[in-house]
Amino acid sequence: VVANVGDEVTEDATLIIMEAMKMEIPVVAPIAGRVTELLVVEGEAGGEGVVVARVEGGRAGPALTLRV
Repeated sequence: VVANVGDEVTEDATLIIMEAMKMEIPVVAPIAGRVTELLVVEGEAGGEGVVVARVEGGRAGPALTLRV
């Protein structure tokens, strides 16, 4: 986990790094804004479609849910 709840992030900033088949895959913010929730913990197993984070857009923009 790279980002923390409350962090202001830019578009394409890395939020978490997932590991699959010994490869590291960055999960990036699709919009600039503030991280409102991180729903994964380091070392936790995940799967397709799992919600990993929520980012609220800056300047009253949209809030997005990130799924992998």
